[in-house]
Amino acid sequence: MNKVFITGTAGFIGFHLAKLLLNDGFKVHGYDGITNYYDVNLKQKRHSILLQNSNFDVTEDMLENYENLFYVANKFQPDVIVHLAAQAGVRYSLENPRSYINSNIVGTFNIMEVSKNLKIDHLLMASTSSVYGANSKMPFKESEKTDTQLTFYAATKKANESMAHSYSYLWKIPTTMFRFFTVYGPWGRPDMALFKFVSAIINDKPIDIYNNGNMYRDFTYVDDLVHGIKLLMNKSPKFFHNDVKKTGNSPVSPYRIVNIGNSKKVNLLDFIEAIESVLGKKAIRNYMPMQMGDVPSTWADTSLLKKLTDYRPQTKFEDGIRQFVNWYRDYYNV
Repeated sequence: MNKVFITGTAGFIGFHLAKLLLNDGFKVHGYDGITNYYDVNLKQKRHSILLQNSNFDVTEDMLENYENLFYVANKFQPDVIVHLAAQAGVRYSLENPRSYINSNIVGTFNIMEVSKNLKIDHLLMASTSSVYGANSKMPFKESEKTDTQLTFYAATKKANESMAHSYSYLWKIPTTMFRFFTVYGPWGRPDMALFKFVSAIINDKPIDIYNNGNMYRDFTYVDDLVHGIKLLMNKSPKFFHNDVKKTGNSPVSPYRIVNIGNSKKVNLLDFIEAIESVLGKKAIRNYMPMQMGDVPSTWADTSLLKKLTDYRPQTKFEDGIRQFVNWYRDYYNV
């Protein structure tokens, strides 16, 4: 396995995964629509860095364009597809839900069709901790029922999991869905909490703290996350594996769901204090009620990831914040 097709390579996680694989000698073809959901310059800069490696090539087009998607993937002939492209953002799904149908439903269906027609060795696709929705039993385990999504974004990701299971069953496509838990780090998205907090504090602007700070997140450093994805690429689910509990496989198809998180619940106010400490500057705090569709806590059980790969994310959030702030100061010259 040395050829990997990655969707969303101009995005935060796709960029880091592509960089890791290229450094390890893989050939990577990226596919990204470069939408204007956030700063396009940031996306183009990520691609320009990847293009410095001769083993990287990229197509800039929308996943909804099936004909071109299939043409490009068929020409590249990948062993593995990692589908990370999506319309992201819990809050934006309140404003523009239709974009989530186009990207997350139609785009994902097209990737599944490509995987079926090219008989891919392993299809890996991003889901989210948001699919746990109103579940309150923690830490979240992959085997729990997830029927109470609270945002349309989460609902489209849950739909992706169901769609992928059916295609895995029908066409025997080895498929891994990974549920990410609050990913952060250098080159992060400007709409995410860490980026917004650092930018606001540096520029003497207030930060909005929802639920009066009574929030907990399982913050996962991006390098840890993509290392987990890389290890899972070699662990494709086997058809009708008889030890379902140990492998996390579906009992009827070569399909599994894996949490990738840091396995630690961090209070939002502790996270903010760590940012203040790294910046050497206090935040102007604007305490707010809980935002519609948000959840008070996320916390991953990563025992399945550990069983499959002998790996667990380790980075302490204080260290990850420091890495992000160093990148932010360098990138924005502050």
